[in-house]
Amino acid sequence: MTDLYDVVVVGGGAAGLSGALALGRSRRSVLVVDGGAPRNAPSAQVHNLLTNDGVPPAELYARGRAELARYGVEVIDGTVATAHRSDAPDGLRFDVTLTDGRRVLARRLLVTTGLVDELPEVAGLAGRWGRDVLHCPYCHGWEVRDQAVGVLASGPTAVHQALLFRQLTDDVVLFTHTGPALTPEQAEQLAARGVRVVEGEVTAVEVTDDRLTGVRLACGAVVPRQALVVAPRVRARADLLAGLGLPAEEFVVAGAVVGDHVPADPQGATTVPGVRVAGNVTNPMATVPVAMAAGMQAGAALNADLVTEETDRAVAARRAATATGPIDAETARHWDALYAERERRWSGRPNARLVEVAEALPAGTVLDLGCGEGADAIWLARQGWRVTAVDVSRTALDRAAAEAAAAGVVDRIDFRRHDLARTFPTGSYDLVSAQFLQSMIEFPRAEVLRAAARAVAPGGRLLIVEHGAPPPWSRTIPPHVRFATPQETLATLDLDPDGWHTERLDAPVREVTGPDGQPASLVDHLVLVRRR
Repeated sequence: MTDLYDVVVVGGGAAGLSGALALGRSRRSVLVVDGGAPRNAPSAQVHNLLTNDGVPPAELYARGRAELARYGVEVIDGTVATAHRSDAPDGLRFDVTLTDGRRVLARRLLVTTGLVDELPEVAGLAGRWGRDVLHCPYCHGWEVRDQAVGVLASGPTAVHQALLFRQLTDDVVLFTHTGPALTPEQAEQLAARGVRVVEGEVTAVEVTDDRLTGVRLACGAVVPRQALVVAPRVRARADLLAGLGLPAEEFVVAGAVVGDHVPADPQGATTVPGVRVAGNVTNPMATVPVAMAAGMQAGAALNADLVTEETDRAVAARRAATATGPIDAETARHWDALYAERERRWSGRPNARLVEVAEALPAGTVLDLGCGEGADAIWLARQGWRVTAVDVSRTALDRAAAEAAAAGVVDRIDFRRHDLARTFPTGSYDLVSAQFLQSMIEFPRAEVLRAAARAVAPGGRLLIVEHGAPPPWSRTIPPHVRFATPQETLATLDLDPDGWHTERLDAPVREVTGPDGQPASLVDHLVLVRRR
């Protein structure tokens, strides 16, 4: 196994193998984790599968695994214990842990874990399941044609099942058992089709020479039958999905709850981005060919999703990598080295002062100076702003572009590479955000802030937020270093008082947690001015 796969498929039945095949043929790295307990394991054959009608389930899955191997798809035996979302600078990640301790990462998940059939409490019934105790006329009906068939009423579908099996044999008996009382219309339908109704609860099935021979009632009577049709309660294998915030929901048939499932759209998309489902875990009524088709659809949709993310990332990275004007090599090296020190330099959260100011404003155009890894730009884009995000570090811009692609907002952000000491973005903006433009290397702060003011459109605002003092844990900023006050920064801007209005000029304090978990109070110097 590798550390990171494009897709991890949880479940190696018909849906899972089919989805993995579509992904493997699209040259995706895929891992299938199979617990080895398919729903149809008790059945001798799979039916209604074109060109493979009658194939034993185990043989079908063995053939499927062999086909996957031709496309480089890995299949392992095992059970996934947990999966949870793990954010990464370049997009979605899911941390998948198996019960034996093995751990992999996936960009996407396809969950095809199927379901468990919970049979009625009738003695001997479970031992005949998939043989002469059946549930689906399309899976097993032909094999019991012209035989004596019973239908055990334990839910709302019993009459429907009886009428379907009546198509295959003249001898059908409906046992009312614990099912709902027949309506006059249902009784008339059964009578018209020659389906006999036997009242009373069923307590056991009779077996002779490993063949079902009858159905025993609570009164002691035995009704000879060669096959018995039941409607099991279906329980989705969805514990893994519950851990991802996708609990199973009730599955309702004919107005009655007959089990649960995980809802999804026709392509298997769930409410959790990056997680799709296929097969019986979402559609308990799906037969093998239906599950295979659903798996293929979900696999293709995951590939398309990944292609979109990769394209968005490539476009954004291409834009970000193109410098707009000259770049000082030493400045670029300094900031790239700073970001390269760790996988994520900043928290990934937008600056608190920007949030409190911008969320009160109508969305418009915004210039984000020194955008870093893009947290501010992405938050603004999610609020509806059109963002121009600027930084000198190619490393930071690449990360920001990847994050924006993963967040689905890359189309609302124009990443640009500028050395603000040499060039400044053109255009005018409803909001210009200068967050912590303070540097340990030479930087023309005053000139850049004046250029930021000139970029504000009429009626727009300039927001400057800076450190008021070094963080207590800082090892690079000497404690005696003095930062400009908000009043001094405002004076530096040299604004025409007739053309500008000062909305905020203060030094708010925020409580934070330091890199080693220590609590601290940080002072911000904030200047907010509006062009008249």
